[in-house]
Amino acid sequence: MNTDTPPQDYLVISRGHWDKDKTREQIDTAITDFYDWLNGHIAAGRMRAGSRLGTDRASVSKAGVTTDGPFGEAKEVVGGYWFVSAGSLREAADLLSHSPTLPCGLHYEVRPLDATVCTASDITNETAPA
Repeated sequence: MNTDTPPQDYLVISRGHWDKDKTREQIDTAITDFYDWLNGHIAAGRMRAGSRLGTDRASVSKAGVTTDGPFGEAKEVVGGYWFVSAGSLREAADLLSHSPTLPCGLHYEVRPLDATVCTASDITNETAPA
């Protein structure tokens, strides 16, 4: 971790599907290696645990209607999440680039956590269009 920059927390979202050309044994090995890799980083204070996501789901719309679909395309499947502490987004991405699941088809979205409260006058990803 960069000692000149205080660490910031980043949300890691695991996405994707296992490559179809990987065997069950290759995927099982990648999963076992992933949890060893993750737990090592958690023990070192570079990551915090998150959770796998279950397969049940619901969608809630602005009309207040809750349904069991439709959902994003299969390529957008989110399998789980956890957190990384790093000095920069690049540092977090570099750390994640060593995950044992990447060669088997999964990929990660990494986003900095922003503890500030959004208002309509702030220009953020939550700001309504003008």
